[in-house]
Amino acid sequence: MKILTVADVESKFFYDFYSPGKLSDFDLIIACGDLKEEYLEFLVTMAECPLLYIHGNHDENHKKIPEGCICIDDELYVYKGVRILGLGGSYRYREGKYMYTDKQMKRRIRRLFPSILRHRGFDILVTHAPARHLNDFDTLPHRGFECFNKLLDRYKPKFFLHGHIHRNYGSSIPQKTEHGKTTVINAYNYCVIEI
Repeated sequence: MKILTVADVESKFFYDFYSPGKLSDFDLIIACGDLKEEYLEFLVTMAECPLLYIHGNHDENHKKIPEGCICIDDELYVYKGVRILGLGGSYRYREGKYMYTDKQMKRRIRRLFPSILRHRGFDILVTHAPARHLNDFDTLPHRGFECFNKLLDRYKPKFFLHGHIHRNYGSSIPQKTEHGKTTVINAYNYCVIEI
């Protein structure tokens, strides 16, 4: 399965310079937050596959649900046998609809345990924020969640997809890293994976 992952900025390659057929190779699109509704609607309209999304910390300004897209925030969604767990939002650095303390994020994860157990784990973890000390920064706005590390260590998914850490923040910010058996993808702009 070929998956297009997107986050944080509308990719000019797929949006401004779109040409017919450019999205036809993908079996699934996963959006990791902070993208305009119009962009998500454009992608799902031009592609011949579903688009799954979670919320980013700036998505509180969205005025509508993107048509044709599937929100997987706080859900374990199965697509063609691939188990995908969605946890949107960022670390709380101010009041905001999609900002959480570590304690609040742990509570969200606990509510998902019955579904995780029923499906015997998950293959892809989709978040907006990164995990603590895994592509994050020490500043509150860009701090990752420690509880994500525990999820990765316990369930060992094939992929961990996140956004929030813009790769133009510095030349040393990687797009792909490894955490044990999990490939970590910073989906800023876009990245293509296969599972």
